[in-house]
Amino acid sequence: MDQDDFTAFEHEGWEHVVQPYQDHFERLTKQSNAPLLDTLGVGEGTRFLDVATGPGFLAAAAASRRAAVTGVDFSAAMIAHARRQYPDIDFYEGGAEDLPFEDGVFDAVGISFGMLHFSHAEKALAEVFRVLRPGGKIAFTVWAVPEKAVGFQMILQAIEAHGKMDVPIPPGPPFFRFSDAEESSRALRDAGFSDPEVREVSQTWHIASPETPVGILMRGTVRMAAILNAQTPDALAKIQEAVAESAAAYRVGGELRMPMPCVLASATKR
Repeated sequence: MDQDDFTAFEHEGWEHVVQPYQDHFERLTKQSNAPLLDTLGVGEGTRFLDVATGPGFLAAAAASRRAAVTGVDFSAAMIAHARRQYPDIDFYEGGAEDLPFEDGVFDAVGISFGMLHFSHAEKALAEVFRVLRPGGKIAFTVWAVPEKAVGFQMILQAIEAHGKMDVPIPPGPPFFRFSDAEESSRALRDAGFSDPEVREVSQTWHIASPETPVGILMRGTVRMAAILNAQTPDALAKIQEAVAESAAAYRVGGELRMPMPCVLASATKR
């Protein structure tokens, strides 16, 4: 699999954060699985592909509906982990921009929080279009804009106030590109899809003490972890302090409960 600099950077990173990602993001990202699968009409016998499957959360949710499920991810470590967790599901190593499947073999394709990791999202959408049968559907989720996904907002604001976003990592796609409904619809139409629909799905980020938003991102992500790790010790301490102050408003008992909605976009291959 040929990789550009950003894809190689992401690939290397995701090979080493499998368990932290599951530990810290499974409960959050699973909240949009049912709405995504409902949008696609996934049920018994549906030939379903989970692109950028990661630990296999969405694939497992589809399998629980008795769909015929396949998962694919560019990270060998993620695929190995998914196979151990869900041995009855077919998982393959492969990139979203060059899917290792024949034309027209799936009824539905889901991408759970993967779009922001693709260097060339247009290629990924074109590949999904290729592997879908006529009448098949795509649905993907991405984080809502920071003004709504407050966990990201408080961290980004703290970095801007006390650190720097311009750090030495390969340039990647805009993190919130597909948070914009018009942009998601345009990209889907440009890939050949029809009747795009975009809506918001509520999610809540539960963070139990003594975990913190900054600590979770530093251990369980790649791009945000690299940005945070590139800060000076003094700047990082100020960022952590600012985030802790902002997060205090969302404390309920022994945990933080922060709004982290996502955008759910879907369309049909006519």
